[in-house]
Amino acid sequence: MTEIHLVGRPTGMPTADLFAFVEHEPLELRLGTALVENVLLSVDPYMRECMDEEWDLHSPLEGRALGRVVESRTPDYSVGDIVFHRKSWRTHAVVSAAESRRIEDLPDVPLSAHLGILGGTGLSAYVGLVRVAKLQPGETVFISAAAGGVGTAAGRLARLLGAGRVIGSTGTAAKANHLVSNVGFDAAFSYRDGPITESLAKAAPDGIDVYLDNVGGDHLAAAIDVLKPRGRIAWCGAVSTYNHEASAAPHNLYDIVEKQLRLEGFLVSSHRDARPELLELLVPHLQAGRVVSDETVVSGFDSMVEAFLAMLRGENTGKMLVRVV
Repeated sequence: MTEIHLVGRPTGMPTADLFAFVEHEPLELRLGTALVENVLLSVDPYMRECMDEEWDLHSPLEGRALGRVVESRTPDYSVGDIVFHRKSWRTHAVVSAAESRRIEDLPDVPLSAHLGILGGTGLSAYVGLVRVAKLQPGETVFISAAAGGVGTAAGRLARLLGAGRVIGSTGTAAKANHLVSNVGFDAAFSYRDGPITESLAKAAPDGIDVYLDNVGGDHLAAAIDVLKPRGRIAWCGAVSTYNHEASAAPHNLYDIVEKQLRLEGFLVSSHRDARPELLELLVPHLQAGRVVSDETVVSGFDSMVEAFLAMLRGENTGKMLVRVV
């Protein structure tokens, strides 16, 4: 098997030389475990933060993955089962039932969706909109980093939840056009085309009710300016700060008090119990083709590092995945 290790800490934008491919001896199974060959690996923005201190150097890295059982010493799994686990950045892993779960057999639902719109990505969008912001039918919602995995999932979910107007920001005009033409957004703009507050106000002349924040900084400041009184902010991430190039806190933070806004941060790991709700809502739409899991899929384990760096550069549309086999 092969693992990818982190061999240095980044300063600013990470580079490929911070990672190393390491050959590993064949893994031995203990009673109660199964050997899986990884099939699909997820790369996510939060991993950039992990590089600073959470991930140990010269050790296997953490991440969401789907693997096929190739040998089993547990009654919980049979050879051929597909399981979800968090031992990514490697070709093979040994897992127990306590640290993994079998993927449900859902006809007409692509396997990759379990790492995308049905996985932690979609769950983040669902929790932010439903549990934290409590989006109501007819309301206007603004989603930043809207062409990424969480952003596209949030746009599709907001539409299913009855939002009156769905607005997104992204990094290019082409992605903005894609959001409107293919994902179901009512309006989208590139944050590079002018002041974000002006672009958002133009897209939402009557203001916004809900903001799902994946960026922080100037996007959060713009949302505070355009939010209606008593609007709600669900803060999911702050990609603008991950390379330590900007501050997450906006200049107009105190306007939250004057406008009586509510801002709540959340971690999807604290809301795993919402997963059955997400599946109940989305699976029928996925099976009928009314919703898709937006994805950019790169082939080959040797492409893992470049896929991660490309995701950080914003080169993906939807969820970034690596297909190993």
